[in-house]
Amino acid sequence: MSEVEGIVQGHRDGHGFVQRDDGESDIYLSPQEMRAVLHRDRVRVRVIRYDRKGRPEGRVLEILERRKAPIIGRLLHESGIWLVAPEDKRYGQDIMIPKNGIANASAGQVVAVELTEPPSMHSQPLGRVTEVLGEIDDAGMEIEIAVRKYEVPHRFSAETLAQTAKLPDKVRPADKRQRIDLTDVPLVTIDGEDARDFDDAVYCEPVTIGRKTKGAAPNGWRLIVAIADVSHYVKPGESLDDDAYERATSVYFPRRVIPMLPEKLSNGLCSLNPNEDRLAMVCDMVVDAAGEVHAYQFFPAVINSHARFTYTEVATILANTRGPEAQKRKELVPHLLHLHEVYRALLKARATRGAVDFETTETQIVCDENGRIEKIVPRTRNDAHRLIEEAMLAANVCSADFIASHKHASLYRVHEGPTPEKRAILQTYLRALGLGLSIGDDPRPGEFQAIAQATKDRPDATQIHSMLLRSMQQAIYTPTNSGHFGLAYPAYTHFTSPIRRYPDLLVHRVIKALLGSKKYHLQVTELASSAVHTRKVRPTAASKAQQASKLVVKRTAEAMAWEAAGAHCSANERRADEASRDVEAWLKCKFMREHLGEEFGGAVTAVTTFGLFVTLDELYVEGLVHITELGGEYFRFDEARQELRGERTGVRYVVGSRVRVQVSRVDLDGRKIDFRLVHESGLNPRAPRDKAASAVEELQVVKDVDREHKRATKKAVSKTPRKPARSAGADTAAAPRKSKRSRR
Repeated sequence: MSEVEGIVQGHRDGHGFVQRDDGESDIYLSPQEMRAVLHRDRVRVRVIRYDRKGRPEGRVLEILERRKAPIIGRLLHESGIWLVAPEDKRYGQDIMIPKNGIANASAGQVVAVELTEPPSMHSQPLGRVTEVLGEIDDAGMEIEIAVRKYEVPHRFSAETLAQTAKLPDKVRPADKRQRIDLTDVPLVTIDGEDARDFDDAVYCEPVTIGRKTKGAAPNGWRLIVAIADVSHYVKPGESLDDDAYERATSVYFPRRVIPMLPEKLSNGLCSLNPNEDRLAMVCDMVVDAAGEVHAYQFFPAVINSHARFTYTEVATILANTRGPEAQKRKELVPHLLHLHEVYRALLKARATRGAVDFETTETQIVCDENGRIEKIVPRTRNDAHRLIEEAMLAANVCSADFIASHKHASLYRVHEGPTPEKRAILQTYLRALGLGLSIGDDPRPGEFQAIAQATKDRPDATQIHSMLLRSMQQAIYTPTNSGHFGLAYPAYTHFTSPIRRYPDLLVHRVIKALLGSKKYHLQVTELASSAVHTRKVRPTAASKAQQASKLVVKRTAEAMAWEAAGAHCSANERRADEASRDVEAWLKCKFMREHLGEEFGGAVTAVTTFGLFVTLDELYVEGLVHITELGGEYFRFDEARQELRGERTGVRYVVGSRVRVQVSRVDLDGRKIDFRLVHESGLNPRAPRDKAASAVEELQVVKDVDREHKRATKKAVSKTPRKPARSAGADTAAAPRKSKRSRR
């Protein structure tokens, strides 16, 4: 059996998996094997067997590296013994704390623990308290826990703070040299109401493409996208750059941001604040009537944003150019209208490309002063959102084309099509629905978009679009350009957010080097060389093909550095997403504890073998209706149709089914909310069945009919003359057999 190395990923149920360095299938570790290791340890394992589905199970041969990061948990005092219960249940074991190791912490507080003795097959791990975070109900505690739980760097080094303090507060005359002055161009920023850092500013005007004749009408637009020039202040090899690389991205929580750069840069010197001179990298494009970029150029510039708009303001102005909002910004309204015109042209090009476009509901958590949820509201996307999105996409595509045409190494934003396994599942699902539409063996984005458009008005549109989305792979950063499947671009990169994304900063450095007829050399750092081994990033099809071809050309240290940088940035992007979701889940659980026992209407958003995930209409919170709560019959999961079907009644639950539920349980530690189905008021069990009735109504009718039948049977039995009692050895009536239940 083979031996492999990888990172242990624990599971809250006691078992675990080894995420292999080579990106192949994870190896299962039994609870017994997990006793001597902890979540995130680096190990070498031997595959000892395969289960019926061909999944490998392993045995730990050697622990190569213990994770040294502190473990966060609650300090408990039970039967005279101090211990810490990890907040991250994937650790699977409580940590014993000697009496002299609790520092000044008291029982119930949240603490950080450093291991002094690792676990073994016969003993629990030992540790000591290194930091007391406070009480679990303290405001913002969920964020303090998350940044440590996911090892998000949240303190800048002393060297970085010292370097930042030396930076100027304003753009100096020396900084403006060899830059094009665009301060007279009425560029504006358009962002959300709560935005604090402004990466981008935009401007548009009509132009004539081709030979200009007297009186010729404009047939295109000049679109300028100006992006904050972070690379002017953050130089390779400096402490500021090291900290930015380590973070790789800003992390956004409700009411708090862990920035990639210190506030003096992110909200001040680099932020394109209105009426202040700022350094920028500009992508100057000419877009034709069909929405194609006819020409483009990059150059460093000095800009001065003429206004700070919000999405709501711009949408209001576009809807009514004579309204009060438009009158306040009268001189800028024509430019906003030109932006809207080029946006509509870019939309044509998107449709021609066949880019996949799903309209999904995003939510925003509104918190009070103490950090507790007041309400959860949907984020409504309007034309202003889409306008900025299309402008940024155009600039990103131009930057990818510029770098690719010069054959320079860089990081691309790669999004590949479905894997063969996911493609087969989706094809089976579409055939089962009988849509008459499917995807080929080599899917194209246009096929996905055609299905989305053809089904957008169907009752089960949510279910279909959800399956299309789930079939796609996650986007990653990599130096191997494999195109962007979802956006239908042959080459795509990130250029537009260097304040909050490190890959964008690298792209700026590459473009600057190319403009100066130079080459940008990515420095090899210890952090870069170790990044690939600390996080798992699934290799792309292109990189697998490169490995399979067994190229004899020796990879240079710089090529390896670009690969490591891509893996590092991709992994830290996932880390930021996980930390943000964890905090949101904690806040939602805290919020839903105040609604225990209350009933809400909702829609099924996912169907699994163990139950239904339901999102509440009013609160936009998702919870689980376990299969044991669906009624007194056996439910079978149909993978092809992605539905649960009752064997006796034929009741079906699919994505989009309307249900009414009661909040039955909230598990704050596990970040889980449980619902139970409830009887909808006004339902007449004797009413004729409507084919369009919900699954809950169908099931309730069956239950009521069964109840009446049992009641009638009991009455009939009670009127029947009693027979003499049987002897003690006689058979007794068998109790009704309980139905089998699927488990999570």
